[in-house]
This record gives sequence, C-alpha cells and structure tokens, in this order.
Amino acid sequence: MAHHVIRSGYKQFAKRLNRFPLGAPPSKLLFKILKILFSEREAQLVAMLPLKPFSVQRASSAWKKGLKETRRILDELAGRALLVDMELNGRTFYVLPPPMAGFFEFSLMRIRKDINQKVLSELLFQYLNEEEDFIRNLFTTGKTQLGRVFVQEGVLPEKTLLKVLDYELATHVIQTASHIAIGVCYCRHKMKHVGRACDAPMNDICMTFNTAAASLIRSGFARSADSVECREILETAWESNLVQFGENVKERVNFICNCCGCCCEALIAVRKYGLKHPVHTTNFLPVIEESSCTGCGKCVDACPVEAMALVSANNPHEPKRKKGLVDQRICLGCGVCARVCPAGSISLKPREERVITPLDTYHRIVLMAIERGKLQNLIFDDQAMWSHRVLAAVLGVIFRLPPIKQAMASKQVRSLWLDAMIGRMSDFK
Repeated sequence: MAHHVIRSGYKQFAKRLNRFPLGAPPSKLLFKILKILFSEREAQLVAMLPLKPFSVQRASSAWKKGLKETRRILDELAGRALLVDMELNGRTFYVLPPPMAGFFEFSLMRIRKDINQKVLSELLFQYLNEEEDFIRNLFTTGKTQLGRVFVQEGVLPEKTLLKVLDYELATHVIQTASHIAIGVCYCRHKMKHVGRACDAPMNDICMTFNTAAASLIRSGFARSADSVECREILETAWESNLVQFGENVKERVNFICNCCGCCCEALIAVRKYGLKHPVHTTNFLPVIEESSCTGCGKCVDACPVEAMALVSANNPHEPKRKKGLVDQRICLGCGVCARVCPAGSISLKPREERVITPLDTYHRIVLMAIERGKLQNLIFDDQAMWSHRVLAAVLGVIFRLPPIKQAMASKQVRSLWLDAMIGRMSDFK
C-alpha cells in the first residue's frame, strides 16, 4: 500500500508539471529524478500548488495546514531551490519553476552533498540526452521558444551596434538587473559526472537575474555579484567562444547561460535531431568575404551548431584552396565565427526578417500555453477545485479545435467570455 501511495504522489506531481507550458513527459527516469529531489510527501504537496505565484495563505488553504507549518515547508523547499520565493510589496510569494529552465538546473548550480549529484547527473543525461520525448516536447512544440541567443557585441561594427535595441544586448541585461547571481554551469557540471565535459569554464560562469537571482542567493545556490564582475564573466565567456543563451523576453530577463555546443541540450538538439531553431536566433547573420577568406577552418571548429563548413573556393590557380560557407537555415547569429576569424573575413549583417521577442515572462508563458494547447491551465489555475478541473478540461478541448468548430462550440456554450477568450487567443496566432 505504501509503495502505491508513493508512486501515486509522484504521478500527481508529474501531472502538475505538465499543466505548465513547459512540462516533463512522464517516464521511469523522470520519477527517479523527482525522488532524488523531492520526498514522496513533498511531491504530493507540491502537486496541489497553483501555477501562478501564490502566498502562504493560498498554500495553507490548499494543504489544509496551519500557516506556521505551511511557511516552514515552503521555506524548506525554497531553501533547496525547488521553489522560488520572492518579495512583493512586503509580502512573500512562492512559485514552482518549471523543470527547464528551473529546478533541474538549480539542482546542479552548486557543488552539494545533500544529494548524490553524480547519480542525478546520470539520470538527467539519460532523460534529456538519450530519451527524445523531453527535448522534442521542449524545442519542437509551438513557435515561441524558452530561450534566445544574444549576439557577441564585440564583433558588431560600431555603426551597427548603435542601431541594436537594448534588449538584444547581454550587457544591457546586466546593467539593468535588480539582482545578479553567479553559479556553476549546470550543463557542464552534469556532463562532468558522466565523463563528457569539455574544458570550457564551469564554475562562476552562468548568470541569473532579478527575482530568480534573489531567491538563489538567499538559498545559497548561487552567489551575489555586481554588474562589474558580471561584465568580466561575460568577457571570459566571449573569449572562450561560448554562446549566450538567455530567457526569450525583452524585459527582466531571468537568466543568461554561457553555452558550449558539446554540453548544452539546446545546441546539441540542432545537431542530433536536425532541429533548426530550438532557441530564437539573434537578428544577425554572418557574411563571409570570399576574397580574403583563407579557408583555415577556425570558424568551422568554433561554430556550436555546425552551421559553418569548408567548401572548394573554385580557384583554378589554387585547386586545393577552401573557403568558408554558412548554412543560414540553422545559424544562431551568435557571432562566434566572426570573433575567431584571423583574417577578419566574417562580418555580421541584419537578417531580412526580424525575430519577434515576447515582452516579458508572463507574455512568453501565455504565448507558449496557447501554442501548446495549455491556456486553460493558466485560466483555471486552482485544479484542486472540481469546477476548475471541469472547465479547464472543456476549454482544453475547445482551444484545440479548428476555427470553424471553435465557433460552433462557442454558439453551443453561448458564453460571452468564451467568445472573448477565443478572440484573444486568435490574436496571437
């Protein structure tokens, strides 16, 4: 009986995770990961929490526990970076982050002994890099992605840099953040435990900002840094030919990771699964000046997604001469190739069509929910209530219907608010 209760608790938690736009497909590996991070009772309790930020009072009501006991449990979970705690107008709110980018990363953002990080890393590697369901669900569903790439500012000509919008620059994110936290690179830390790490910097290299940073600093999972040190870390990342992969929003970006092509799941997905853009690209593309290109191949070696190649220069006087060629279909526009080119033959030009970036985290989440057929989970957030579960299920069906059938459903339900909700959803398509 006890075994059945434990298994049921983790299944409930997995179901709760998958109400969010970025879920985690259930599997034996997922349950093993969750069992390392959460006790069975914690999994049952967290499964009852809403998607949006909530207060102690809200959790107390859902759990039917006293405020003191509820706060103790919430603070314990936040202290292990399983919940994010935040201060708003003198009140404390909590939110369960998604697995990615969220508590999967937080679990390896520092060296710790309270859990077996080697076993956890091995399970995460199998779940993320060997099983395909999670990565395909994360990077191939919908048009709006979790992350976007920041261009390496040092390779942009000054006249071009003046035209770049602030939100496109990692330095702007650093300068405007209310809090900055620095931690271990989750990807390379995980790969180290499975014997696949590269020699790129691992410690004090990945950056978290604003509310998420404040929570990680309080819990001791990352250390506080100022903008000057953060800029120095960014310079180190540029010099190491790392790609800046950050949250796909214009305002109050919560993270920027400094990624390598061999350890980052998003960049691996481009090569392994042929995914063109698992993260949104920059608004730039590299251009190669063929007359000065020496065919040295350094751009090919440095490109994290294998968008660069060497081909024949078609020079009758030098039949063995090579030149660089960029595959614009998969190019991230990061600028790493331009940085490493010894001949200065690579420059960046604006893309013909600008990449659209959501305004903030809430805007991004709503767009992702619409595209993944999960908007009803955000509208009817309290799934502990029978009425919310029923209405969420009904809307889930309606939102997945073709437009004509949506109209028929609306007429049958005869609900003005349903008309308005479908109208709002259509505006985002």
